Amino acid sequence: MAFEPPTFHALRPSSKLTARRVGVAAVVILGACTTVAPLPAPRSIIVRSGARIQAERARLSEIDLWVRDQQENITLDPSFWIIENPTPVETYPWDGLRISSDTAFVMVPAVAPESGSIIAFYGHYHLMKKMDRLDEFLPEAADAEGYELEKAILTRVADAWLYGRALFDMTPYGPLDEIMYAREHGFLEALILTARPGEFSEESRAWREANPGRQQEYRQWFLETFEREPLGMREPVGVREPVGMR
Repeated sequence: MAFEPPTFHALRPSSKLTARRVGVAAVVILGACTTVAPLPAPRSIIVRSGARIQAERARLSEIDLWVRDQQENITLDPSFWIIENPTPVETYPWDGLRISSDTAFVMVPAVAPESGSIIAFYGHYHLMKKMDRLDEFLPEAADAEGYELEKAILTRVADAWLYGRALFDMTPYGPLDEIMYAREHGFLEALILTARPGEFSEESRAWREANPGRQQEYRQWFLETFEREPLGMREPVGVREPVGMR
């Protein structure tokens, strides 16, 4: 592998690469290369409200290891495809995910095309689960199902977005920022179960019973951080395409 300065770009085109977004951490996979430049100094991440995240270099270095491995697999493995469908509206990683045979289709917002690098990871994890290969990329959740699997996947998505935002100044994107901030502040479970109570109804009910007042605490934190209601409490805009796998 060879690394460029802290910018993001795609790999050189090929029939496989044109169907998927690549370029997390400015990785250029050119074959059996081994020279890797040091990671850039982490940047402080800030949203409009002024809420900041400062990631430690050591943690980002750990994330860097699996991000590279996963990106290389997404890019070079000929046994599957990750295909991005552009959308003009704001979407979350789970919006419109569809898995058909050896292909995962994900939705990427036109206003934040760089986010496709991270959203592709989300589709990849779910596809690897279906292909019984999740132990290669998320071994701690290889046997997980349902909500526990989703929480493990979104934890990785949050970390990958932190990596891209802190090290390579990826363009801010609301839904991924929300997931990342929730993960960093201990609210990822609240975000998932508030945003998707119908999909994880039993877990959502059990969580509210075991954590009285936690959802309101999450709502207040979210309002202060993002200056809008969290997903699941805000007025719906349009119709979201449900997750579908066949």
